[in-house]
Amino acid sequence: MSEPAPAPGGRRAARREAKPRPRTSVVGVLGELLVTAGVLILLFLGWQLWWNDAIMASQQSQAASSQSAEWIKQDQEAHGGAPTTPADPNVDYGEPVVDTTEYANGEPLAVMYVPRFNAPGTVDSVRTIAQGYGLDVLNSFELGVGHYPGTAMPGQVGNFAIAAHRSAYGGGMHEIEQLQLGDAIYIQTKDGWYTYRFRDFEYVTPDTVDVLAPVPHHPDLTATDRIITLTTCNPLYSTAERLIAYGVLESWQPLSAGPPAEIAADVARWEQ
Repeated sequence: MSEPAPAPGGRRAARREAKPRPRTSVVGVLGELLVTAGVLILLFLGWQLWWNDAIMASQQSQAASSQSAEWIKQDQEAHGGAPTTPADPNVDYGEPVVDTTEYANGEPLAVMYVPRFNAPGTVDSVRTIAQGYGLDVLNSFELGVGHYPGTAMPGQVGNFAIAAHRSAYGGGMHEIEQLQLGDAIYIQTKDGWYTYRFRDFEYVTPDTVDVLAPVPHHPDLTATDRIITLTTCNPLYSTAERLIAYGVLESWQPLSAGPPAEIAADVARWEQ
């Protein structure tokens, strides 16, 4: 009996099945490792810039809320309790009280609250202002905003100059470019509330330090106004230049009078 003829293409199929698998090269393995490392780096950067930033922002806001509540409590104890009625915005409290305390580096001296910086539906833009502008202040889980030593204090004639990150480490001034003419910048100290109104922006190089002068850019002039200067890096995720926001003091009221009426409900939420 003759053997059955092989199926058409059988030998070719056998040769295909017997074809050896390609050998993995060192270059291929190295390429895969580099791709994996790149993905891990991107994930780390994402954590650092967004997730870690969000965590620090929340902690800084909570710490500032606690600092505000502590000063309010101390003032109430000194004046026999909380005010029974909201402060009358038409009352003239005279010249602003200026804190003359010599603060050490990293010591809290004020709280900043800018409603324009709030995330929708929150009052989370409150931050503690401490003396100094080093990383121990700006990168702190409890602080976040630094006061330039040698510049004016809140309410004082001259330039109350402060700094904060715009991105990462809580981003105390992340939304600074959203400020609009007339926006309020509230500063609270152990003595009272100081309401500044935003006036304008300026973009400068990092070495333009005369923005901190009592009269910005004119260090030879004598100050007559009470201004606030907010400084931060620009653009986002870069230190190529500085974004400066200026404001002018509109009013002040002692802590015993309660917070400004516009933010009284917000301040109450901080204490919850």
